[in-house]
Amino acid sequence: MPTDEEVVQTAAEAAEGVILAHYKQSELTDFDVTVTFEEGVLDVDVYVNAPDDADENAEAVADEAALAAREAVDELFGESDS
Repeated sequence: MPTDEEVVQTAAEAAEGVILAHYKQSELTDFDVTVTFEEGVLDVDVYVNAPDDADENAEAVADEAALAAREAVDELFGESDS
């Protein structure tokens, strides 16, 4: 069974990976990934502030990043069940 710290780290890395796959870090004004895992409940909040002229929709990228974080944690728990 993964530790709470492993769950948070896995989720955060997955979300950041999605954001940085869509934007060069120098393009981003700001982004924030907040992950908590308490009593078996995962909470992922992603904020992306990209320039208005960016090719990608910041809200859609934030949603995709949050989903990727949840999927990464699901995979982490799936691996621990094996």
